Amino acid sequence: MEAKKDYTATQEQLARFAKALGHPARIAILHFLARQKTCYFGDIHEELPIAKATVSQHLKELKDAGLIQGEVEAPKVKYCINRENWKLASGLFQEFFGQCVEKTEKCCK
Repeated sequence: MEAKKDYTATQEQLARFAKALGHPARIAILHFLARQKTCYFGDIHEELPIAKATVSQHLKELKDAGLIQGEVEAPKVKYCINRENWKLASGLFQEFFGQCVEKTEKCCK
């Protein structure tokens, strides 16, 4: 019996980014943050039609994936796009989708 192969680090990272992008509220948060240099939690909460606790959960997912970063400025938390990981995610998705493009319009033939 053949041993299972592990996923590559690139596949793991791409999946982590994809999971973080897998909810429309997170996409809305990223759109909002992309238009700002930095912003506070309260500003994000006012922008979205969801509860503060739910916004916090989405921010945690985005932060855990490395797409945003936060800094405590008591009593507030300030968030911004993690530019380095944003560029990494962009490159990984471009590479992934670029390799899947067929050279012809035919599929499965």
